[in-house]
Amino acid sequence: MAKENTFDIVSQVDLQEVNNAVNQALKELQTRFDFKGSKSGITYDGEQITLVGDDEFKLKNVVDILEAKMVKRGINLKALRYGKIEPSARDTVRQRVNLVQGVDKELAKVITKLVKESKLKVQATIQNDQVRISGKNRDDLQEIMKIIKGHEFNIPLQFINYRTF
Repeated sequence: MAKENTFDIVSQVDLQEVNNAVNQALKELQTRFDFKGSKSGITYDGEQITLVGDDEFKLKNVVDILEAKMVKRGINLKALRYGKIEPSARDTVRQRVNLVQGVDKELAKVITKLVKESKLKVQATIQNDQVRISGKNRDDLQEIMKIIKGHEFNIPLQFINYRTF
């Protein structure tokens, strides 16, 4: 009997690395000369990052610092969803940043459509916030990985759980 090979397509962000990046960005904000006496800051509650700046220019600098630390920690910036800039207390401005976790239903449908259009002998199954690809031939699965990597998505995708049954 032929063996079945599978892998999962997911979008995950390492929350510990996000926490580390936020802490490093906060340290830089506290030590930088241009932020002395500023009310700028960053808070992270495990799900959402809140950026605060004295004005939009300072907020943009806070975003730049945070993004630099995220890239250094290996976090794809496509995983960040920026909200609108809104006025906040003490004459500051605030911006919320959400982290993308999981493949939503619409994107999962696009991925399964790409798999079907490839005409390879593999199946794509949507499972909650991930897509499972299965097939008998490992080369077909690797070809699907190439197709998915070659297509531009607005979130970072990872391939995990590569298994043979």
